[in-house]
Amino acid sequence: MSTANGYETELRSLQIGLVRHQMWAIRTGARALVILEGRDGAGKDGTISRIIEHLAPRNTRVVSLPKPSDRERSEWFFQRYVRRLPAAGEIVIFNRSWYNRGGVEPVMGFCTPREHDDFLRDAPTFERMLEDSGIRVVKVWLDISKSEQARRLKERRDDPLKQLKVSDLDLVAQTKWKAYSKARDEMLTRTHTVTSPWICVRADDKKTARLNVIRHLLHVLATNEVRAEVAPPDPDILFPFTDSAVSDGRLSP
Repeated sequence: MSTANGYETELRSLQIGLVRHQMWAIRTGARALVILEGRDGAGKDGTISRIIEHLAPRNTRVVSLPKPSDRERSEWFFQRYVRRLPAAGEIVIFNRSWYNRGGVEPVMGFCTPREHDDFLRDAPTFERMLEDSGIRVVKVWLDISKSEQARRLKERRDDPLKQLKVSDLDLVAQTKWKAYSKARDEMLTRTHTVTSPWICVRADDKKTARLNVIRHLLHVLATNEVRAEVAPPDPDILFPFTDSAVSDGRLSP
């Protein structure tokens, strides 16, 4: 949006759409799972905050799991996520998800190459099972440039109010940029499917990214009545993943 006032006006309208959608979901028992992924500093927390701001706490859950315990490491990889899937009338948002094994874990050496490969093979099958069970799965990748990530991570370190967001992974996000890019490209390529596609968002402008993510959610989750009142996402900002996005500049190299 060109002005702060314009942003707030559209955000309010979109949030009303989310409330209307949730009222319908509660009545009908619809279940939705939103997977929000991206590099450190990509804007996941802020986007989630705007999505859930006016939704019903009893029917809205944000899941951001810590590193697994010794017991959880011995379980089937997807097991601890299954326990947190949505029930009737719920929307669950994963702020990072099982896709940690598609990005952070292989780059940082937290999993073996075999575990990484097994995950990339199994994730599409697992997600197809979720869709077949009636859970609507929406996968969003927030993409930012290297320079913008550097600026945001510095701001995070310097702001006393953002100290709780600083993590050890921040320290290597820039030095391992190329490794993360390679892992991202393989993850998106191997886990993008017709039934569970990846949607990519150019997120250097936080406000524009947030508005387009909410537009997308309403277009894929809401009823025709709600959808008809929402402008489609800007295709220059939000687009379905394709192999060409890796090389044509739409995704930061």
